[in-house]
Amino acid sequence: MSRGAGTAVVAVTFVVTMIGTTLPTPLYPLYEQRYGFGGLMVTVVFATYAVGVGAALVVLGNLSDRIGRRPVLLAGLAAAVLSSLVFLIPVEPALFVGRFLSGVSAGIFTGTATATIIDLAREDRKARAGLVAAAVNMLGLGLGPVLAGILAQYAPLPLDLSYLVHAALVIAATVALWFVPEPVEQRRPFRIEPLRVGGVPEEVRGVFVRAAIGGFAGFAVLGLFTAVSPSVLVQVMGRSSHVVVGLVVFLMLGASALGQLLSFSVPERVALPAGCAGLAVGVALIGTGIATASLALFCTGAAIAGLGQGMSFRAGLGAVGSRAPQAVRGAVVATFFLVLYVAISLPVIGVGAAAQAFGLVPAGVVFSAIIAVLALVALVLTVRASRREA
Repeated sequence: MSRGAGTAVVAVTFVVTMIGTTLPTPLYPLYEQRYGFGGLMVTVVFATYAVGVGAALVVLGNLSDRIGRRPVLLAGLAAAVLSSLVFLIPVEPALFVGRFLSGVSAGIFTGTATATIIDLAREDRKARAGLVAAAVNMLGLGLGPVLAGILAQYAPLPLDLSYLVHAALVIAATVALWFVPEPVEQRRPFRIEPLRVGGVPEEVRGVFVRAAIGGFAGFAVLGLFTAVSPSVLVQVMGRSSHVVVGLVVFLMLGASALGQLLSFSVPERVALPAGCAGLAVGVALIGTGIATASLALFCTGAAIAGLGQGMSFRAGLGAVGSRAPQAVRGAVVATFFLVLYVAISLPVIGVGAAAQAFGLVPAGVVFSAIIAVLALVALVLTVRASRREA
């Protein structure tokens, strides 16, 4: 298989894996009915996913630099298919186990698949390869709620069919991935070496910090939106359709993919602060939409925040991935994603606890305001960092 074909296979496999991580999003109201729990439990289930991502990034984040990319990607696919099969077990603990395994699959793929796509690219196309990796990541995340929403709304077995379809897609992707060329030529013996957080090489440390600041703000927005949007649409806006929930979530994630494409035509020093500004405006509109029960404002904010998140995320990931030495590229990219998934989990837990204590609308509005301020802080810091390095 040529390197170009291998890149395509890894990209499609990346999409398939990330679809599984967001399948449950439009199904959470059904799980609440089945098991009788509230919004706080939904956020705890979501946070279990973030724990799985963090564990995989810390424990396995640099393994592909030692034994090669393909074996680690195959392990990620194994976790993905196990996650979907566990979700088929009709008991409440299966939600936690399934989400944890889903997080493990995402934690493996976000760093390793990104590094693989960059490795397979020619030297003059590595920045573009970073764009491809970021875009397929968000595309997969966005397609998951749409697929699950459509199947839950119009097909039988609303809590089962999505996972069966995903398991079949993962098995097909596994077969294709087997034939992808291995880009790591100098491999070392298998050994688990937990990721050393803060061990970013000095030559890439400046761009890493700048990218991590913008990325943290962007993924905090994603965490807030994916945590509250199903409940907001059902409880505040009276929209109970699973398809509507899936499409609204896709709106932000699809806008993120579009923002990544747009950012490729502007310099990194422009894309990062512009993305942070878009995040601040978008999340403010999301909070206003929650306060006024306005679906139009809620969706407009989602689109603007998604564009901003996509711009800052693509610029940051492309810079970090292309400038990191190949010998430690997997570890550096995994460290970057570890920062992002810490960001995506914190607002989820906070908004769930606050909603339980004070109500969904006050919690959503307050946390939107907090993240808008965080995005503005990130804007100021990224501008200052860019001026210092100019």
